[in-house]
Order: sequence, then C-alpha cells, then structure tokens
Amino acid sequence: MDPAEMEAQIAAMRRFNRFYTRRVGALGEGHLQTQYTLTEVRVMYEVAHQDRITASELGERLALDAGYLSRILTRFQERGLVSRTPSEKDARQAHLSLTGAGREEFARLNAAAEGEIAEMLRPLAEDDRRSLVGALQRVERLLGGRADAPITLREHRPGDMGWIVHRHGVLYWREYGWDERFEALVARVAAGFIDEFQPGRERAWIAEREGEIVGSVFCTRMSEDVAKLRLLLVEPSARGVGLGHRLVDECIRFAREAGYRKLVLWTNSVLLVARRIYARAGFRMVQEEENDHWGLPLIAETWELEL
Repeated sequence: MDPAEMEAQIAAMRRFNRFYTRRVGALGEGHLQTQYTLTEVRVMYEVAHQDRITASELGERLALDAGYLSRILTRFQERGLVSRTPSEKDARQAHLSLTGAGREEFARLNAAAEGEIAEMLRPLAEDDRRSLVGALQRVERLLGGRADAPITLREHRPGDMGWIVHRHGVLYWREYGWDERFEALVARVAAGFIDEFQPGRERAWIAEREGEIVGSVFCTRMSEDVAKLRLLLVEPSARGVGLGHRLVDECIRFAREAGYRKLVLWTNSVLLVARRIYARAGFRMVQEEENDHWGLPLIAETWELEL
C-alpha cells in the first residue's frame, strides 16, 4: 500500500475516534451523567448479560488489565451491586452476578444509554438512520465482529440496481482487471430487467446481512421454456459461508416452479469459484469462445441445466 494513503487512513480513523469518544462522553469521569466511568458501565453491562461469568473471563472479554478490573469489581461489591459465588470447579475462581440493587442500577443506566442514543438518532431522516446503522455494522464486521450475523434474501427494490452495477464494476476490476465496459454491460442487463420485468416469470434476489447488501442473482426469461441465470455476485465479506450456492439454488428452484424447462448462464473460465458452484448445482458447459470485450483475453462459456 502507498505509505501516504496508509497515513491518511490512519489519520481518518484517529479523527473519527476523537469525534466519537467526545460525542458519547467517553472522556469524562461520569458517563451518562452518573458517578460511573464508561468502563464501569461496560463492566456492569457484561455482568448483567453473561450468566455466571468469572473475573478472568470478563477481563479477557473486555481486554482489561486484571488489577484495574479487580478494583472496579471491589468497588461494585462494596456498593452492594455485585456478588461473587465460589466456582464449584475451580476454588480460585468466583462467578459474578448483579445483586437486586445492581440490577436496578443497571436498568437505570441502560435506560439512560438508550435515551442518549435515541437523542442522537432522532434528528436524522429515516434513510440517514438506516445508513448510519448499516455503516456501523459494516465497521464492526470489517474489524472482526459479528461475522456470524445471518444473511437473508429478499426481492429487489428501488436503489438495488445501482448497487449491483457499482459493485460488479468495482469487484471485477479489482479482482480480474475487467474495464468499465463490463460495468456498462451490467448496467444494460439491470436496466432491461426493470424495463421488461415479468412478475412470476422473472425474479431478482438481494442478499442482506444486517441491512447491508452482500450479494445478488437474477432469473430472467429468454423464451417460454428457457430462463437465464444472471448477475451472480457475492461480496468478499460474505464469501465462504455458502451464499453463492444458496443464491444459485434459489434461482433453480424459482425457474422450475415458473415452468421453465432449461436454465442457462454465461460465464468466463477465470471465474473458478462460480464455475464450481454451477457444476455442483448440475450445470454443464455446452459452449466456449474467445472474448476480449473488457480489456483482457478471456474464454467465455455457456452452461445449461435441464430442469
């Protein structure tokens, strides 16, 4: 990576960290206008939500120094907020839980936290709120959190075609070196799908994870008996969990239920992962030809599946 670009990215992340810690009051001694610091509130949250957690498990979960965490827990115990129950398996460990007073205090803090976030979100338009939450979820996943969030499939809606054209252009350029003429092809396919859409005979599937689009596939009509699978795409962040197989299987199922006798697709020999998905689903290659439409010499392939 270009050192100057890395420096700019580091500066951007540090700038955001300064903005957000100031915005949520993380720098002050009293978080949520209480006597507790942000770290103490987080410790109380984890004890409330992790059944029979030990101090060592809590420290590992929050990446806190053992001595610092011990002092926090001691203060909580002195205030009657946390109790310790000796572990039956390890005498050196004790399970932590909130007392009745601790649960009441946590409920008050939790309500205050939710109210503070609501105040941040309330001035934003609905689309802006969705965009903000989606961006936060994406940050969490990119930095190693919530990789197991479920992926759902839905039908297309306004805005999806622009995303499909954009992401095809970006990913195929980045991963295969295909130029903007491929993006133009995708734009024509997407526009044709909308302009000539035939409900019941055609469909698009949009894969989402926590509100973020991570994949797509289309089933379009070629003739009364033949349908075409088009625009299969899986975002890098959603690969390795079977989403490509799932999208292809949905397209096959729909084509069968719509009464088609054959499902065809067009791909290229360099798309090795996609070709494995098609082969596993039962497609067979029936034709290949040279193709240099997008700036590189390629071998285009036509595949078919008898339904």
